[in-house]
Amino acid sequence: MAGTNSERTLVAEGPAIILVEPQLGENIGMVARAMANFGLAELRLVNPRDGWPSEKAQAAAAKADHVIEATTVFSSLEEAVADLNFVFATTARNRDGFKEVRAPVTAAAMLRQRFVSGEGTGILFGRERWGLTNEEVALADEIVTFPVNPAFASLNIAQAVLLMSYEWMKSGMEDGATTPFQKVEQKPASKQQLIGFFDQIEDALGARNYFHPPNKVPRMIDNLRSVLSRPGFTEPEISVLRGVISSLDRFQRRWPEGKAPAGWTAGGPNAEADDRNDDGK
Repeated sequence: MAGTNSERTLVAEGPAIILVEPQLGENIGMVARAMANFGLAELRLVNPRDGWPSEKAQAAAAKADHVIEATTVFSSLEEAVADLNFVFATTARNRDGFKEVRAPVTAAAMLRQRFVSGEGTGILFGRERWGLTNEEVALADEIVTFPVNPAFASLNIAQAVLLMSYEWMKSGMEDGATTPFQKVEQKPASKQQLIGFFDQIEDALGARNYFHPPNKVPRMIDNLRSVLSRPGFTEPEISVLRGVISSLDRFQRRWPEGKAPAGWTAGGPNAEADDRNDDGK
């Protein structure tokens, strides 16, 4: 699977993800996959509709086996959160009550702090169709909600878990702009290499009568060089481009200055014979 490497260290920590009465095995599997993507490993299910274990969940998890195999099932939400010290409830609806409401980035930072200090933490996610009840939200310490389109706020359960898992992973990074890999450093092309490239492409274009009329040739060359010098090419890039020009220019140029003989038509009856002559065959 692209991006999966069993030789690298598997991150498996963080708050428990608690799904209340999930309906579809496929959704549970996609939740497990989202968790594994961002280093979460503890999945708890409260009364899954189709029972557990689930072949559909296993298939949808896309090899997040360590999450699926460690999944625990509870008969009530009270049992599922009994050993935890701090729990967030996710909801897209405004709830009447006295609980603090946090953005995902804030909630993830709070969970990280409590997790590091040794507290048991969790995040509640409701049913696919209608989420969590007020009574279930009441069992949580605080609420986390996502900045979504107010007219279309419903998220698939796996999407919601993915968002929180992503924020959890970011909360453990020293720099949120850090990426897992960087581009390969390449030496910038020298002006001598760039000029050689200019000479090559101008020679190839000139042989094909690109630069015309004569009174505009200097300006056309200036414009061409301005365009080609703008990107700031590296040495390997110049080598690639010169190889392209060499490949296009490898066949013998049919006519001096790119001027076709009178009566010649591209693709005409003599074109195939001309191509054979170019190869010397």
